[in-house]
Amino acid sequence: MKTLSKLVSTSSISLLVITSPVLISGSHKKINVSSNATTVSAATHLSFSTNNTSNRNLNTANFVAAATSTAVSEKKADFAMNAAAKKAFEVKMVILEASSIYDSMRLNRSGLNQKAFEYAWRGYHNLVKNGSLNKTNVLTICDFTQSSRNKRMYIIDVQNRKLLMRTYVSHGMNSGVDYATSFSNRPESFKTSLGFYVTSKTYVGRNGLSLKMTGLEKGYNSLASKRGIVIHGSDYITSEYLKNNGEMGRSLGCTAIPTQVNAKVIKTIKNGSCFFIYHPTKKYLAQSTIING
Repeated sequence: MKTLSKLVSTSSISLLVITSPVLISGSHKKINVSSNATTVSAATHLSFSTNNTSNRNLNTANFVAAATSTAVSEKKADFAMNAAAKKAFEVKMVILEASSIYDSMRLNRSGLNQKAFEYAWRGYHNLVKNGSLNKTNVLTICDFTQSSRNKRMYIIDVQNRKLLMRTYVSHGMNSGVDYATSFSNRPESFKTSLGFYVTSKTYVGRNGLSLKMTGLEKGYNSLASKRGIVIHGSDYITSEYLKNNGEMGRSLGCTAIPTQVNAKVIKTIKNGSCFFIYHPTKKYLAQSTIING
């Protein structure tokens, strides 16, 4: 129902005077107006004011609020940029330090891949910074860019910049033959799990003296304890086994080492040191929260 209305103008405002009941309908709302004379804005989205001072105060308040919000946003952006720049500088310095140590220790002569050491050092640095290690004087690296025929496990004295030990180490039977190329965190996969671990306590099991480890990387080695991934000695990862069989033996996922050096290795690295299994798997290197943390 529509009714006749008239537009009344004054020097300050224009009003639409409705003289009888009306129903104004829109696509999203209805406004019921009583039979008494009522005034409605001539345009629902057009604001007007009869008080210029109030308008100025409101505009000033809005301006201040907007300026404050902008300043806060810019401060947050500056903080984020500063944090990112600080982190980038830190990573650069750690990489330079790793390169210096690698060269000074002449680790290239031992066959240790330089990238393996760089990523190991970056992760070790972050774990020390976060207080995740109880024993910070040793760093163990399994360089799985190398064949299992090589002595590819390195134990480094971090404080004295000295290579303490280098020995054979196995990979999982489903990770590859001579080279480990496939990795998993899944139980019963019989594969090696990449990434950073913290060594734990020793025990004596079916493989003799063994060392428990805790995997620190979700999706990559976090199920290591559940899988029973440990360090233990074995006769299938020795030069004699290689000579007699033409290849090294492989484990069910554990990092097995020669029985002859097992006790010495475990004594050196047990109780909270950093243990790193490296392979240049791009997805892992990009996603590792320890390397990139």
